[in-house]
Amino acid sequence: MLIRTKALELQELLGSFPAVALIGPRQVGKTTLANELLVSRDGVYLDLESPSDLAKLTDPELYLNQHRDKLVILDEVHRLPQIFQLLRGIIDKNRREGITSGSFLLLGSASIDLLRQSGESLAGRIAYMHLDPFNLIELEGEDQNKLWLRGGFPDSFLAKSNKQSNQWRTNFIKTYLERDIPQFGPRIPAETLRRFWTMLAYEQAGMINASKLARNLGVDSKTIANYLDLLVDLLLVRRLQPWHQNIGKRLVKSPKVYVRDTGIAHTLLNIDSAEALFSHPTVGASWEAHIVENILSVLPDGIEPSFYRSSGGAEIDLVLSFGKEVWAIEVKRSLAPKAEKGFYYGCDDIKATRRYIVYPGEETYPMTNGIFATSLKSLMQEIAKV
Repeated sequence: MLIRTKALELQELLGSFPAVALIGPRQVGKTTLANELLVSRDGVYLDLESPSDLAKLTDPELYLNQHRDKLVILDEVHRLPQIFQLLRGIIDKNRREGITSGSFLLLGSASIDLLRQSGESLAGRIAYMHLDPFNLIELEGEDQNKLWLRGGFPDSFLAKSNKQSNQWRTNFIKTYLERDIPQFGPRIPAETLRRFWTMLAYEQAGMINASKLARNLGVDSKTIANYLDLLVDLLLVRRLQPWHQNIGKRLVKSPKVYVRDTGIAHTLLNIDSAEALFSHPTVGASWEAHIVENILSVLPDGIEPSFYRSSGGAEIDLVLSFGKEVWAIEVKRSLAPKAEKGFYYGCDDIKATRRYIVYPGEETYPMTNGIFATSLKSLMQEIAKV
C-alpha cells in the first residue's frame, strides 16, 4: 500500500470544516483513501451507486440525523444532487450544538457539477481537495519511466506487467465511454467520443484546431467544444490557459490541451511498451504532459498555471506565478538540455524570477542567463516548499 501525500491534508481539512469534497477521476484512489479514515474514525460509508446503500437514504434526513455524531462518507455524491440542501441543514444544526467539523466527506468524479451543486448549498461550510493519480514524489524509489509509460492510476501503475497495466487501461477507457460518461450528460456515441479522445492524445500538449477535429468527426465546432468540456469536467483532460498579462505583445490566446494521464494517452495511441513509446511521434509531447501533470499535482491551492507563447516566437512550456515570483519552466527530453532563444525571450517578457529546464537527469546545475537544469523530482520538492 502506497501512502498518498494528500492523506494528511485531508485529515487537516476534516478537522477544520464540517464538509470536505474530495474530487478526482474514477479509480484514482478516492474510496481507498476515504475508507482508511474509517479505520481511525467512527464513521459510515455509503456508495451512492449501490442500490442497497441508496435504499438507506430513502428518508435521508432521518438516516443522516441518526449518524450526526459520525463522519459520513458519501461516494459518487453527484448521483444524489438533492442531498446538498439537506446537508446544509444538518451542518447548521450541528454547529449550534458545538459540532463544527468532520461531519461529511463527499467523493465525486465530476468537478464542475460537484462544485456547482455543493457551492450553491454549502458555501462557507465546505472545503475542496483534488486527488490526482500517483505522482513521482509518492513513488519514492520507483522508475520514472514506468510512471510515464503506465500513468499514475494505482491499478495501472501497480500492475504486475506492462501487458496487465495496458489491459487495465483499456478496460478503464471502455467503462468510462460506455457506462460512466453517459451519466454526466446527453448521450454521446461511445465510438465517436473515443475517436475524439484519441485525437486529443495525438494533439498532446498542443493547441487543438476545433474546425479540423469537427471535420474529421463529422460534427460542428460547437459539438467539439461540448466534448472537450465534458472530458475536462471529468478530470480526464486539462486545458492549460495562456499567460494573459498585458505586456504590449501579441500573445497566443488558445489554451493547450493535455490528456492528463499519460498511461491513458498511450493506450489510446496503442503504445504498450517503452520501446513503442520512444519511437512514437508523440514522445516529446507525452514527456511534456508527464512533467506538467506531475508538477501541477503538487501546486499549492490558488496558483493558476499557464503557458506563454507570443507571435514573435517566444515560448515557455509552463508559467507559475507565486505572488511577486514568476517561475518559467521548460521541458526537455535530453540529458544535455539546451535553452532555445524562444525561452530566453519569453523569460525576459514575463520577467521570470526563476528559470528552470526540467530534463531526465538527476543533477541540478546552473546554465546561462540564470537558468537551472533540474530533475522533475527536485523541482516538485522546491514547489512543495512554497
